[in-house]
Amino acid sequence: MRLPFVFGAGHHDRSQPAMRLRLPAIPFIIEGMLRRFGIILLLTSTAFAGIVEDVRGSLAQSNFTSAESELGAYKAKLGVTPEYLEALSWMGRVALEMQQYSQATGYAKQTQTLATALLKTRALDAEPHLPIALGAALEVQALSLAGRGQKMQGIALLRRSLQTYGNTSIAARLHKNLNLLTFVGQPAPALKTAEYLGIRPASLAPLKGSPLLLFFWAHWCVDCKGEAPILAQLRSEFKDLTIIAPTQRYGYAARGEDATPQAELAYINAVWQQYYSGLRGVSVPVSKNNFNVYGASTTPTLVLIDRSGKIAFYHPGALPYNELRAAIEKVIKG
Repeated sequence: MRLPFVFGAGHHDRSQPAMRLRLPAIPFIIEGMLRRFGIILLLTSTAFAGIVEDVRGSLAQSNFTSAESELGAYKAKLGVTPEYLEALSWMGRVALEMQQYSQATGYAKQTQTLATALLKTRALDAEPHLPIALGAALEVQALSLAGRGQKMQGIALLRRSLQTYGNTSIAARLHKNLNLLTFVGQPAPALKTAEYLGIRPASLAPLKGSPLLLFFWAHWCVDCKGEAPILAQLRSEFKDLTIIAPTQRYGYAARGEDATPQAELAYINAVWQQYYSGLRGVSVPVSKNNFNVYGASTTPTLVLIDRSGKIAFYHPGALPYNELRAAIEKVIKG
């Protein structure tokens, strides 16, 4: 069984670099994740206006001392702001990548404590930095517990967090991490299919007996477009493989301009026709609920469901042809 650990940006994990960690206490981590999804932290320092970039730049050099200094100078001048907390959250994320679990947990708890204090005077989703910071803090704590062999405690933390933040923008992120720890081997949740593009999606129950690949994508997602030809090739090679491509609205269309639900749906359809021509005939259910349940805060998210209707493979992020093909072969032969 294979389990990727992926860090995303928050609201929709848009193009945020992702990373996968090999945690010795969980034997099903995929080999080589750090190579493919290592944090890309090559951003230029831009003084206090770019504290997140400054801290990430220092962390790219594994320089925690410099990052701490930048955080301290910013805090002394501007106090604890949402931007400060997002920058602080990166300390925990990188410490976790280095398997420094105690250090990662310390940074994450500090981030959570300060974020909770800010929430006394503002809503979580009033701006983007605070949910990114809090989502990362909860994520790092849960995965640090799993890395130390305390997987059940990590699961419990995520479930408690969902009870508190299940109606906020970080819900999908929390579900994603919960799914990373629990999903494989469980029956695949049903999809909401009332709204869709193309062919009406079948419910999952009648598809039992055939392997199924769920490809969660977004109209703005560059990595999703890059995955499209890989999926088209695999679809041609595995004739009994069914692909369903769930997506959702994000409230905007081309160039990030606000769009009505109907206008955005038309734009989603246009993107699908232009960039996913090799997947014609694939059903595209449109539902935020599907993304929340499957924890698809990172796009693409790839989920393989075996012939018995159970999840056999769960991967937030793009995959190269050879790796996805190997996963599909394993499901088909299993």
